This record gives sequence, C-alpha cells and structure tokens, in this order.
Amino acid sequence: MTNITITTPTPEEVRSGELGLKLRHYNYGFVGEYPEQQYIHLNARDENGRLLGGLRSFVFLYWLNVEVLFVEEDARGAGLGSRLLAEAERQAIALGAKNANVSTFQWQALPFYLKHGYEEFARIDDYAPGFYLAYMKKSLLGP
Repeated sequence: MTNITITTPTPEEVRSGELGLKLRHYNYGFVGEYPEQQYIHLNARDENGRLLGGLRSFVFLYWLNVEVLFVEEDARGAGLGSRLLAEAERQAIALGAKNANVSTFQWQALPFYLKHGYEEFARIDDYAPGFYLAYMKKSLLGP
C-alpha cells in the first residue's frame, strides 16, 4: 500500500455514513447484529417557551449514553433534571437499552447521578486542571 493520502472528508462523505457502516459490519463479527444508534433528545420549556434545560443522548449497543443534561440555574432543585433523566431512561429501555452511562466533572452533577442510582466506575484525574472527570454507569434493568 503506497501513495496513501489522508484528507478531511467532504460533508457529503460524512453524511453518507460509509465509514460507520464499515465499522458496524466489522463489529457484527464479534457481537452479532444490533440495532442502529438511536437518538434521544429532550427539551424542557416554560409556558413562555424559554428553554429551561434538556438532554442529549443516544442508545448504542444496548447502552444509553447521556452526552448532555443541563438545567438552568434558576430552574434547579424542582426535579426537572430528574424528570429529563427518567424520561431518557424510559425511552432508552423502550429502544432495548439495558444499561446507561454518563461522564461528569466533579463540579457538575456527580451527586445528582449518584442519587439516581449511577455508580462511579472510573475517573481521570486532572482532566481539567485541578478537577477529575468521573465515568458513571447504571443498570436499567432494576436492582
């Protein structure tokens, strides 16, 4: 293999999903066929349409992967974050998820996730100077 070039893909090449499809078919040889990645996106708005918070996640290989969960500071403490997380977990279970995972900085929502049954299984110290990043997981199948 000579004369190989490395380039930035075009937007069309990225949208085509060809690279991901190649990896997916490779994975099938190890874990069998599995559903395509499914997104769960939730927004929470007040009666005036103001965005108070939301959640961005996806289900892949039977895991709910929470990427973003945010609630505006003036809306915290009233259960909105809990409602968003519970709805994402409910939808994920309906999509076949058996577990969930999230990463959070120690100053963000570590106690929140612990309260909701997540456990820390790993961390990277000094990910942000002076702070660690916690990796957390939870079974969605119950205790």
